[in-house]
Amino acid sequence: MRRSAPTLALFLTLTGLAGLTGLTGLTACTAPDTEPPSAPTGLTAQAGSATSVHVMWNAAADRDAVTRYQVFEAGRLVRELPAEKTMVDITGLTPQTGYSFTVRALDSAGNLSGAGPAAAVTTPAAKAEDRTAPTAPATTAAGATGPRSARVSWAPSTDDTGVTAYDVYQGGVRIHTAGPGENATTLTGLRPDTVYTFTVRARDGADNSSPDGPAVDVSTPPASGEGPGTAPADLTATASPGAVTLTWTAPDTGRPTAEYELYVNGRPTTVIQFGAGAVPTGRVEHRLTVTEPAGTEWTVKLRARLPDGNWGAFSAERRISLTG
Repeated sequence: MRRSAPTLALFLTLTGLAGLTGLTGLTACTAPDTEPPSAPTGLTAQAGSATSVHVMWNAAADRDAVTRYQVFEAGRLVRELPAEKTMVDITGLTPQTGYSFTVRALDSAGNLSGAGPAAAVTTPAAKAEDRTAPTAPATTAAGATGPRSARVSWAPSTDDTGVTAYDVYQGGVRIHTAGPGENATTLTGLRPDTVYTFTVRARDGADNSSPDGPAVDVSTPPASGEGPGTAPADLTATASPGAVTLTWTAPDTGRPTAEYELYVNGRPTTVIQFGAGAVPTGRVEHRLTVTEPAGTEWTVKLRARLPDGNWGAFSAERRISLTG
């Protein structure tokens, strides 16, 4: 159990205090959090090319208050990532070489978890210059396996030097990488009562990616109980000379939200992105530079990119008049 509740400590020195009739001071202190988070689970490592490996793991439980992940190769720290990232490509590796990766979680108090089981992988041999991409998977099939999971399968691709990985995409975002001998995978962390569109691309040892295979739609069934909303809340829009300042409350998606899609006058205008180490939680602020003339009317709304790669629900819409 993580120790975060305040502990009441009473300090009373009796020596030399004859005649003391009342206690007037109470000192409250908080026990320091020294409990490390749980070790990350579900670690996999898949060679994407002769010089790169794709490492993935499951997100930590909310109770662990994880703020960062550290990726190690043979005990040496090679990458550190914010808590919303649970996959990374490790590049600059050596062909035909074995590697062993582990991942540890770091919480807000600076406690570092242990490392779960290591994921071993061997990079393939380097090939002569290869600019030919694999063929796209000819067929794709998928079905929901529960409110928060789906099974996706695909036909094998071909390549002149050999397929080294299959990448699963949702909403234009890669959410999973499978090995060259796999033709199916189970995707977790999805949302109930949601339609997803998945595509699969094949990749070779030179990191050439095929075109998308056929898209396949999956509808996850509803789940009992209502989960947290996905819409940014309490949106405000304030015009100033040459600028518009937007503020909103980030949705509770289980992880910090790094991307928001902004709509102006009913059309997608830009994607607001926050870099690693600068992803806001709670109240968010973003300033837009505008060149339209004073008096131009805008309606604005936005939505968040969810951890599963899908876009969430829209915020309320706000109407403003630009100023000069």
